[in-house]
Amino acid sequence: MLSHFTNTQLIVAALVLVVVAVIAVFVYLERRKTRTRAFRNRFGTEYDRAVVKHGSPSKAEAKLADRETRVEALKIRDLGATEHDRFVAEWHTVQSRFVDHPMAAVTEADDLINALLEARGYPKAAFDQRADDVSVHYPRVMQNYRLAHAIAVHTGAVEATTEELRTAMIQYRAIFDDLLQPQIPSEARTAA
Repeated sequence: MLSHFTNTQLIVAALVLVVVAVIAVFVYLERRKTRTRAFRNRFGTEYDRAVVKHGSPSKAEAKLADRETRVEALKIRDLGATEHDRFVAEWHTVQSRFVDHPMAAVTEADDLINALLEARGYPKAAFDQRADDVSVHYPRVMQNYRLAHAIAVHTGAVEATTEELRTAMIQYRAIFDDLLQPQIPSEARTAA
């Protein structure tokens, strides 16, 4: 069957196949790069953490996409005005306790963040699962959340330094402020 084609025709056909393959590879790589850039922009340091944890960008992106799917199924909501005011008052109480009882205040701040998350619609879960869920809407505070929680848990095992406790309270305050804000719709978040 190949005898019907001339050598020139075979060479041209082979070159066309090579060009098509090169274009296909280029398009694939550009799409991967665009997808990676989108995940990196959306998740920030959480993206880097996921790459380290899962061993490769493609595995990390799959896990981050799974997080997004899981959280989309949750009934996450904004706080009503009364709830908002109640949480602000509770935060002020916790913060005022820091001067006299810093370890207790950090533990209370951790509990208050958990209560705030539950009020927003995040399910009760182990810390790692909850952090993964929260990272979908609040990726920029996740590093603070993980560090503050580690200090709060650390206080039970070994006494944390005053500086560590102060750092945890500052980080919890940043997280608290972000969680009080109305949720940005998905379309606006991905466009930003």
